[in-house]
Amino acid sequence: MRRLFQHVPGAAAASGGRLLDLSRFCHLAAGQPCSGESAVDQIAALPYRTRGDGLSAPTEVLLVTSRGTGRWVVPKGNVGKREAPHMAAAREALEEAGVAGAICPSPLGSYFYRKTLRSGAAIRAEVQVYPLAVTDELAEWAEDGQRTRQWFSLAEAAGLVDEPDLGTLIRNFSASEVRALTQTAPLFARLGGAKEKFGMFHWFQTLLPRQGNFFALFEAHGETLVAGSNALVRMLQGGDAMAQHVREISEREHDADAITREVLISVRKTFLTPFDRGAITSLIGVMDDAIDQMQQVASVAAIYDVGTFEPEMQDMAAIIVEATRLIAEALPLLRAIHANAPRLHELTERLIRLEGRADEIHDAGLARAYRTLGEVAPMRFFVCREIYSHLERVVDKCEDVANEIDNLVIDHA
Repeated sequence: MRRLFQHVPGAAAASGGRLLDLSRFCHLAAGQPCSGESAVDQIAALPYRTRGDGLSAPTEVLLVTSRGTGRWVVPKGNVGKREAPHMAAAREALEEAGVAGAICPSPLGSYFYRKTLRSGAAIRAEVQVYPLAVTDELAEWAEDGQRTRQWFSLAEAAGLVDEPDLGTLIRNFSASEVRALTQTAPLFARLGGAKEKFGMFHWFQTLLPRQGNFFALFEAHGETLVAGSNALVRMLQGGDAMAQHVREISEREHDADAITREVLISVRKTFLTPFDRGAITSLIGVMDDAIDQMQQVASVAAIYDVGTFEPEMQDMAAIIVEATRLIAEALPLLRAIHANAPRLHELTERLIRLEGRADEIHDAGLARAYRTLGEVAPMRFFVCREIYSHLERVVDKCEDVANEIDNLVIDHA
């Protein structure tokens, strides 16, 4: 069930923590400017990457220098005519920072700054920020030579930008307590070497203690979701390497199956579990359903030899990347669920908003596909509809994960 009144992450500080009115929230969730807002309101991209493959790998964001003052900023600008806000943010990132990737159609939040107009008036502008999972970093780009770009840790980037609200958005992009609570890095390192000698199932069975290590298994499955979503985005970009991305998604799905199987075995063997057995199996089940649906998207593309994909499909994949990132952040917080209840609530709220935005994109894309293909190429439309259907189910399952985590918070916090 969608929730109508909720905080937009990062906007609470700017609004004094008050709830947004319904009309304003609906516009923000859809990535659209609110009626009555200033004409100078802008959009920005927050380009990010992770240094490594594990959940404990640090997140970095890319900042650029402004052309006027040389201070560190995020790529930002104005929305062009007939241009979706998130695509405008992606364009600014390409022009100002020379990076491309999966841009989430739902804004992460917003920040305010004073913009000086040519008349000399200083107008307060609101900037909607869209997370961009970087997949390509160009050696040359439009504003190369006019700006400097550099990757920073979240804490460094938050301290370098001048706008307090933007600093808060960056600082909270990946909660610092995740790495403090996650103690699985040695486990993943051992698993990496063990994988060469053992099958996935024996791999986990050999390394886990007899009482079961449910938190490590949840986090390992979260890692497969993140890796699978990143491969899905690359696959939907098409190109010569598409078959390799299809294969990677399939491999990640097999890894996830092995982890799910180990959870179910541990539930039966473990006398004391951190949560109710039904809650454990439900959580791992919906996580596994999510990556199963990713694999279904890849299978349809491979079976029907689909080489190009609609922009709406790519937008939905970008939402999936953002959703799996949020899930990966939430899972380690379950180790101390009472202390982390507020942050878990924030993450699940955003997951639910993402699902609503994905529904809108799904309906718009399917309607456009029917108009252009329904009569002239019905078989192509049927294939297109199937891809859209599986993408929608991926997001639905991510929302189910949010609901399962919410239930755990209610029961245990």
